[in-house]
Amino acid sequence: MNAFLQLNLSGCLNLKKLPTYIGQLITLQELNLLGCSSLQKLPRSIGQLNGLQKLHLLSCLGLQELPTFIGHLNAFQNLDLLNCSRLQELTTFIALLSALQNLDLSSCWGLEELPTFIGQLSALQNLNLSGCSRLQELPTSIGQLNAFQNLDLNYCSRLQELLISIGQLNTL
Repeated sequence: MNAFLQLNLSGCLNLKKLPTYIGQLITLQELNLLGCSSLQKLPRSIGQLNGLQKLHLLSCLGLQELPTFIGHLNAFQNLDLLNCSRLQELTTFIALLSALQNLDLSSCWGLEELPTFIGQLSALQNLNLSGCSRLQELPTSIGQLNAFQNLDLNYCSRLQELLISIGQLNTL
C-alpha cells in the first residue's frame, strides 16, 4: 500500500467543507488549502491525522476559528494562517501542539490578542505576526519560548509596547 503523504486543494475557491473521511488518510503529512476562500471550518476528523505535520490555510477568508481537535495532532510542525482575516482568536488547544515550530498569523486582521498559552509552545521557533493591525500587545508568556528564533511584528500598527519578557528570549 502506498503512503498518501500530501493533499493539495489550493485554489479550490468554492470548497465549503472537507469530508469527514479525510481523517482516514492516516499517512497524510501535508494538507494544502491555500486560497480555499469559501472554507468555513475543518471537520473534527482532522484530529485523527496523527502524522500531519503541515497545514496550509493561507487566504482561507471564510475561516473564523480553529477547531479544538487540532490539539490532537502530535506531529504537527507548521501552521500557516496567513491572510485568514476573519480569524479572531486561537483555540487554547494549540497549546497541546508540542512539536509546533512555525506559526504564521500574518495579515490576520481580526486577531486582537495572542493568548497567554503561546508560551507553552516549547518547540516554537518562528512566529509571524506581520500585518496583524489590531494586535495591541504580546503576552508575557512569550518569554518562555526556549526554541524561539524569529518574531516578525512588521505593520502591527496598534502594538503599544514590547514587554520586558521579550528580553528573556536568548536566541532572538
